[in-house]
Amino acid sequence: MEYNKLPDLKSLATLQAVVERGGVSEAAKLLNIGQPAVTKRLRSLETLYATPIMERVSGRLQLTDVGQQIYQFAVLTTNFHQRLQKSLADLNQGKRTLRLEVTMAIGEHFLPAWLVRFADTHPQYRVESRLAYGRIIEPRLAVGQIDLAVMENAPDHPDVLVQQWRTDEIVMVCGAQHPIARRKKLRMQDLFDLNFVLREKNAALREHMDRLLEQHGIQDLNISMEVGSTAAIIDILHSGRHVSFLPLFAVASEIDNGQLVTLPIKDLYTRRTLWIVRHRMHLNHPVANAFIEMLQQA
Repeated sequence: MEYNKLPDLKSLATLQAVVERGGVSEAAKLLNIGQPAVTKRLRSLETLYATPIMERVSGRLQLTDVGQQIYQFAVLTTNFHQRLQKSLADLNQGKRTLRLEVTMAIGEHFLPAWLVRFADTHPQYRVESRLAYGRIIEPRLAVGQIDLAVMENAPDHPDVLVQQWRTDEIVMVCGAQHPIARRKKLRMQDLFDLNFVLREKNAALREHMDRLLEQHGIQDLNISMEVGSTAAIIDILHSGRHVSFLPLFAVASEIDNGQLVTLPIKDLYTRRTLWIVRHRMHLNHPVANAFIEMLQQA
């Protein structure tokens, strides 16, 4: 390509203005330039393409056949330039907005405080957040529809980068009034004698514990209720009739004040890692980086 023979964008825009406004003087007003400047830009196109592009017919300027083709090219070029400007503006806006998704148990417990703290420390940024199951978040991460996620299970995808946020433990808990609350340690077979209230099957916590218990040959527990809220499960446990598996971060204060009691199970290791996750193409996202820094300082 001979780059020195490319048309000037302003000249193309001027040609479009002359045609669509009906003359040189009207185009000059639209472009806020003098009429000689309009004429000069038109002549630069004629010089470039070595042919007249406009002619006077009955006192009015009209496009020649070649000029018609150049005008069509001018329209395409200026329209594309406008779309490019909008795209760049949207991109710049995106650098001030964080699309954040968090799995249910983490979001229910941590997200409100995160959002308030981030708004206080970074008022120039905006966060669009939502809670979702991990199986919903993973494909959205893979195609770049999310800038950042905090998850209980690490996705396995070549375009997704995971980093450890913190470790947590899943504990079996019951209300302080439950008959089993004074037991210091349970055996695996004791689980079959208890009534469970658990998170729903699609929840990351539930999937993790189902897999873990199955590895120990534990299936078909007596699940009295499935509840889609950790806070609601905690309220149910206060009645003293059920037990549950819940993240330690969600029940630590209830354990400390004596409202809930942990029930250790022999040979059951329930520590896990919680993850910060993002698409590799968003590694330089300024809002995501600021949010991650906040998480790591918490």
